[in-house]
Amino acid sequence: MSSSRSESFFASCPRGLEELLVRELTSFNAEKIDAAPGGVAFSGNWEVCYRANLWSRIASRILWQVGEFAYGNEKDLYEAAKAIDWPRYFAVQKKIRVNVTAQKSPLKSLEFATLKVKDAVCDRFRDKLDSRPDVDRAAPDVRIHVFLEEAKGILYLDTSGEALFKRGWRMDIAEAPLRENLAAGIIMLSGWKFDEPLLDPMCGGGTLLSEAAAMARGRAPGAKRAFGFEQLNNFSSSQWEKIKNERTVQPVEPRLYGSDTDPEALKAARRNLGAAGVERWVKLEQADVLARAAPEPAGVMVANPPYGERIGSPEELERFYPQLGNSLKKQFPGWRCFFFTADQRMAKLIRLQPSRRTPLWNGAIECRLYEFRIVSGSNR
Repeated sequence: MSSSRSESFFASCPRGLEELLVRELTSFNAEKIDAAPGGVAFSGNWEVCYRANLWSRIASRILWQVGEFAYGNEKDLYEAAKAIDWPRYFAVQKKIRVNVTAQKSPLKSLEFATLKVKDAVCDRFRDKLDSRPDVDRAAPDVRIHVFLEEAKGILYLDTSGEALFKRGWRMDIAEAPLRENLAAGIIMLSGWKFDEPLLDPMCGGGTLLSEAAAMARGRAPGAKRAFGFEQLNNFSSSQWEKIKNERTVQPVEPRLYGSDTDPEALKAARRNLGAAGVERWVKLEQADVLARAAPEPAGVMVANPPYGERIGSPEELERFYPQLGNSLKKQFPGWRCFFFTADQRMAKLIRLQPSRRTPLWNGAIECRLYEFRIVSGSNR
C-alpha cells in the first residue's frame, strides 16, 4: 500500500452538488473524475485522499474502494467479503461497523446482508490471527461500506469516519438545521464573492454564516476533527502533517450579517460561531425578515426559510411568502436573494420572478434554490 500509488475512491455528497464536488476534487489533484448522482468517483494517491477529507466543503464521505465483485445471493456476498485481506488494512483491535446500501439488489434483507459481511470480515481475521475485531455501531474505529447493484457489489473502507459535514464545532442544534456541506453548497451556488456583504435574515443556529466565514478566512472545514484514515494500517502521520500545513486561500475580512426573530436561535448561533472561531466576522441582531432593513446598499442574501416539512403550516407560509416578496422589493433593491426550500409554491406565492431555480436534495427531500434579483419597484 504505497502512499504514492493511485487508489480508487468515491466521494458522496448531497444530490445536486456533484459539479461543485468535481471542481473541488480537481483542485485537490484528483484524477479520473467521474460524477454520478449523489457523488463523484475519482482516483489519486493518499495525499489526494487526505486533502479531500480535510478541505472538501461539499463531500459527505470519502470511501476507498478495496474490492469489486459479481454476486447473486448472500453466499456470494459472504465469499467476496471474506476474500479481502482485511488484516492488511487495519488491526484486529479496531472496532468495526458495516453499512450496506443497495439499488435494485435481488437480496431480500439488507440487515441479513450486513450480518454476512460482518461475519466474513471477522472470519477472515480469525483464520489469519485466531482473533476477531469487535463490532461497535455507535463509535467504530473502522467503517466498512458495501454498495450493491443488481449483479455487482463494491466494498469500501471509509477514510472519513464521522460524516464530513460534521465539522467538529457545532455546539447547539437549532430546530431543523442545515447540514454543513449543503450550506456550503448553497453559498457557492449563490456566486458570493468574499468582498461582498452577505446576509442570512433567518439564520437559526448560524450554519450558513459559519460556512461563509470559514470559506472567506481560508479555514479547512476538517481542521477541528479526526478522520477514519488515521485508524488504518497505511496511515502516514508525516504525510498528514504536510497536508495540514498547506495554505490554499489568502484570508479575507468578510462582512457577514445574520438575524432571527427567535432570541434562543441567536444564542445558539453565537455559540456555534464562537466554537467555529469565526464570531468576530459576523454581526448578529434580533430582527424580523419582513421588517429589517438591508445592512448595505447591495449584497447577497441567503436563507433557508421554514417550510411545511420542517416548521410552519402551509397556511402560515401562504400568508408569509407574499409579505416576504413585498419586503424584499421595499428593503433590498440591488440585492441578489437566494432561498433554499422544499416548498415548491414559494416562487409563485412570493410574486417575484426567479432568475434561477437549482434542484437540490436535503436528504430524501427534493428542494429548490431560488435566486431573485431585486430591482427597484415591481420585479414581476
